[in-house]
Amino acid sequence: MGGCIGINRNDGDTANGSSLNVSRPLSGNLIGGNGGPPRKNHPLCHETIRWKSDVPLTEGQLRSKRDEFWDTAPAFDGRKEIWDALRAATVAAEALDFQLSQAILDGANISVPNGYLTECYDELGTQYKVPIYCLSYPINIVKEDNGRDSPAEYSEPVDGGIEVILKLRLSSSFSDTKLTVYSKDTIGQCKKKLQAQENVDACCQRWFYSGKLLGDKMLIEDAQIQPQYIVQVIVNTEHYNHGVTS
Repeated sequence: MGGCIGINRNDGDTANGSSLNVSRPLSGNLIGGNGGPPRKNHPLCHETIRWKSDVPLTEGQLRSKRDEFWDTAPAFDGRKEIWDALRAATVAAEALDFQLSQAILDGANISVPNGYLTECYDELGTQYKVPIYCLSYPINIVKEDNGRDSPAEYSEPVDGGIEVILKLRLSSSFSDTKLTVYSKDTIGQCKKKLQAQENVDACCQRWFYSGKLLGDKMLIEDAQIQPQYIVQVIVNTEHYNHGVTS
């Protein structure tokens, strides 16, 4: 879906047109599992991939498509723990925290021969392909009215449940904040409340608890967030610029 049309580089290197094969120093590792030829492992490239979707997508549609991929990918090939690590690495990279993304890859012994998460290998040589729509927003993303994705996603619950005070840690400010929500609130609704309180757009928030991404339609009570435990909120303001430069 969609085609890559270029990249936005943040590390000062120079790219050859819109090609993804960019020369860079090697990390020194040779990967060659399952009897295959050795592959050179490159450090993760510090850049945002520019691409255009064949069919324009709304932000809600893109998030749903991403969630569908990550939820189903482990069923087809590879190991679940590697897919989980790749998912965390892509979220960190999209938030421009390339150091964290690289640390996640190194910790899981994942190699990226071309420096991009589009093609990865575990230490056994198994290939993992991450679609481009999981790595960055397309340049033709469609903004929806009032920043709302769908009535079902952000509609108010019939029964609000009990009051819950969440402790959130925002990557944008490296600070903790408390947010009052209700057990029947969805994560999507809580993002809107955090937006009103901290002026952080809901569309740029990714919530993680115990290493798992919390989907927008999940209820607070289903997330089973323990009192005084911290929910990590990865904030990606790059979405407003669609990851491109003029």
